[in-house]
Amino acid sequence: MLSVKLICVGKMKEKHFCDAFEEYSKRLGAFCRFEVEEIAEQRLPDSPSAAEIAAALRREAEAIRKKLPAGAAVTAMCVEGREMSSPQLAAYIAKTASGGTSRLCFLVGGSFGLDEELKREASLRLSMSAMTFPHHLARIMLAEQLYRAFTINAGARYHK
Repeated sequence: MLSVKLICVGKMKEKHFCDAFEEYSKRLGAFCRFEVEEIAEQRLPDSPSAAEIAAALRREAEAIRKKLPAGAAVTAMCVEGREMSSPQLAAYIAKTASGGTSRLCFLVGGSFGLDEELKREASLRLSMSAMTFPHHLARIMLAEQLYRAFTINAGARYHK
């Protein structure tokens, strides 16, 4: 069975976000070994400089690298990434799995995104939209799209 791990910067606290994410986590359990790992978002002053943001992103990237599963195909979620339709994401997952990779890992940054070097190291940069979303909502949207992709690959009726 395919293993899917989300590494997310920041903790989700709001009940409505947690409930929505838990629903898709539960659904994904029928298709893969699904886990989420949260790492602490670096604290910054109210008006951080570009250098302070870059340093914080580097520290977050170090923490993320320690959590990456060995041999995983890593996808960095970022606005400048490639946009895919739901069927294209399903095809990517199927192709990756059939190519011998049994682990997928998706990275969701905090409010300032992900470190540029970390994004360069990823197998894929993926964007949900050119629009900006709160990172907690993006996490839920990613879980839903992963669930949708698995149902597409299984031939289930969820995707219409």
